[in-house]
Amino acid sequence: MLRTLSILVLAAFLLADGSAYAQSAASYPTRPLRMIVPFVPGGATDFVARVIQPRLSEELGQPVVVENRAGASGNIGVELAARATPDGYTVLLGNIGAMAINPALFRKFPIQPVRDFVCLCPMVDIPTVFVVNAAVPVATLKEFIDYAKAKPGQVNYASTGAGSNSRMSMEYIMNKAGIKLVNVPYSGGGAATTALLSGEVSVSVFSVASLIPHARSGRLKGLAVIAPKRIDALPEMPTLAESGFPELTLGSWQAIFVSTPTPLHIVKKLHTVVGKVMADNAMVQRLRAGGAEPIGIQSLEKCAAFIKAQNEFWAKLVEQVGVTAEQ
Repeated sequence: MLRTLSILVLAAFLLADGSAYAQSAASYPTRPLRMIVPFVPGGATDFVARVIQPRLSEELGQPVVVENRAGASGNIGVELAARATPDGYTVLLGNIGAMAINPALFRKFPIQPVRDFVCLCPMVDIPTVFVVNAAVPVATLKEFIDYAKAKPGQVNYASTGAGSNSRMSMEYIMNKAGIKLVNVPYSGGGAATTALLSGEVSVSVFSVASLIPHARSGRLKGLAVIAPKRIDALPEMPTLAESGFPELTLGSWQAIFVSTPTPLHIVKKLHTVVGKVMADNAMVQRLRAGGAEPIGIQSLEKCAAFIKAQNEFWAKLVEQVGVTAEQ
């Protein structure tokens, strides 16, 4: 009788636990969420956060509050998100620098995106362009490479820091093309743009949106777009892959994450909600108008594979070129 009673008690406990689990899955969320953006307001990642925030709040039925926690090339916000209570009420909007390049540069940083986060969705890519000052006597990327080979160590380029997309994209091109350019780091995209426009540096990697007004004025020239395919805004410009560099097809991707211990039912619900937001045509048009191209809805398994592949790609490049966080 005791054995039978024990079995009945256990069965009742499991039923109650399953019921509680189902209730928690159905009721989540019951309070506001915060979306950590590990960069200052006004940048590309912040732009994406502000665009998706209203629709995300609508789909979840709770406010989503954007919280900018900048510093240490994005590492401050990333660590804050990783150490937050894993209950689905803190999400991170990270980008290629914070979630793929930094892990290889900041080797003592305790957070590893592949291990410590679940990628809910690679949301958008912000295409970037290999750009030169109009005075540089080249019209194609091949011509620029020949120009740089004739002036080893004499051509300067603008970057926005050691782990920035602009720096690492240039390192990739230099490594593959066998050229040597001199890195001149600036505090942000605005300062880098000013330097390129003035001729203080000859080349850089800009977002498409940043390039277009200066290209129209004739002060800058775009030679190749870093994107999976040619873009509508610059249909005549070849992709980097078409120009002989097939491994780099994404400019500056942005993705949304939660910390790894977050319960699976919450992960699945957030994944579904984010998918709905990114499938909304009005949302897609708003993102494209700001220079961001939606990547497309993916399964959680494909999301994980994407982040793993990106971390491996940039780790390999960092090792090949010997870049450190201090350079």
